[in-house]
Amino acid sequence: MDSFYPSNTYNKERQMPAHDIVMKSRKKIEITGVKHVDSFDHEEFLLETVMGFLAIKGSQLKMQTLNVEQGVVVIEGRIYDISYLDDHDGTQSKGFFSKLFK
Repeated sequence: MDSFYPSNTYNKERQMPAHDIVMKSRKKIEITGVKHVDSFDHEEFLLETVMGFLAIKGSQLKMQTLNVEQGVVVIEGRIYDISYLDDHDGTQSKGFFSKLFK
């Protein structure tokens, strides 16, 4: 993993890339620790992060920056909702699509 993520974004305690979300004025959001962008349009982004699937909903959303090597995504637009679709509390998680279409 060290070769995929630079050492400055690598969380040595958990042995995984750091995952942070920084939002500015509900108009711009920077997310680190992104493994894959599953889908996106002007109203919703679905990202796979090192901490689970992350859905970002809003209006007039557009991807300003995508850096696959560092796992960084920057999205601009009006942000209404940020939510994780995975449960990490030890319970059996439902399938990805069942959570997406509940």
